[in-house]
Amino acid sequence: MIIFRIVLKKYSNELFAPGIPGRWNSDGNKVIYTAGSIALAVMENLIYRKGQGFSNHYATMLIDLPDHLAKTAYTSDTLPTGWNSPDKYSVSQPIGDNWYKEGLTPVLKIPSAVVPQEYNYVINSTHADFAQIKLIKVAEYVPDERIDDILKKYPKT
Repeated sequence: MIIFRIVLKKYSNELFAPGIPGRWNSDGNKVIYTAGSIALAVMENLIYRKGQGFSNHYATMLIDLPDHLAKTAYTSDTLPTGWNSPDKYSVSQPIGDNWYKEGLTPVLKIPSAVVPQEYNYVINSTHADFAQIKLIKVAEYVPDERIDDILKKYPKT
């Protein structure tokens, strides 16, 4: 299966996990956030960027996630209330931190907080099976100028 990640071009040449906290990980847990489609990766970036706009400095990473790799999977129905709240990572982080610490699977398949019917894939870069996950292509991401116009209207926080 191919999964996607949109990042600044300078970070697009390798699968790198900086350990920055996110919805599914606490500070120091080396994970890589990806999406099941390019459209979802764009939506996730729109929410994350909070009015900062896009530029031509972004790239789309196409990543091969082998089908045989084990995944820990959740659906919206199996997650606790509030998992998708924009300001309550305290509900979702313990789930991701537990998955990371147990180390049973290299991938956490979770619904997107932005589009809960679609899935994001969080990759544990310290897992023994991480080497099987490969960056196969980097494509330039040229955003539609209308997206940038929308983002500029969004209040910065």
